[in-house]
Amino acid sequence: VCFCFISFKPLIFQCCQESSNYGPNPICKGCLSCSKDNGCIRCQHKLFFFLRREGMRQHGECLNSCPLGYYGLRAPDMNRCSRCRIENCDSCFSRDFCTKCKPGFYLYRGRCFGECPDGFIHLDETMECVEGCQVGPWSEWAVCSTNNKTCGFKWGLETRTRQIVKKPAKDTIPCPTIAESRRCKMALRHCPGGKRTPKKKDKKKKKKKNLMEQAQKQHSFFLATDQASQ
Repeated sequence: VCFCFISFKPLIFQCCQESSNYGPNPICKGCLSCSKDNGCIRCQHKLFFFLRREGMRQHGECLNSCPLGYYGLRAPDMNRCSRCRIENCDSCFSRDFCTKCKPGFYLYRGRCFGECPDGFIHLDETMECVEGCQVGPWSEWAVCSTNNKTCGFKWGLETRTRQIVKKPAKDTIPCPTIAESRRCKMALRHCPGGKRTPKKKDKKKKKKKNLMEQAQKQHSFFLATDQASQ
């Protein structure tokens, strides 16, 4: 059984326990004092006072935890729900520290961003910005080579690398490329002291020269034979 008394200046209902009903809604739930028109005015010690606004009307409620967009502020006289003042924040720990951002924004150090800062990547499953994989500068291009040889071929590959300076916060975060190669022209086409491989053009010239020499010999032979017969 709940016993209440009424004070007319102002109109306040002092209730002895959590629930007192005015019509279908329990507007005095968790209240130490409440108004029929404005709802709760003071809450029990462990609860938070929240002033809910609906159009032009507003009424007080006593809650175990504050709704989205608000954080609990404890005080000796009464705990209250205060609005988060951080842009694009859904839930916050304090006035200036967000714990959950609105959809489409990523949480980074208590703030909400559309894109993560440099050096950080976003995790879609938690909507947070975390440290990515950090790599050092590129090395110089290595000597052009093919099959570990730096001569004897016209074309080869040259490679450069870089080191991982800091591993990512999670193993699922990939690191950028740490090695890359590109086609290059060798400085030495022929190895010093090595057997030179004839070029295709040289072979064609030599074959043509041999054919011409054979033709000249045959022509000389026919001339000599013709003169002898005369």
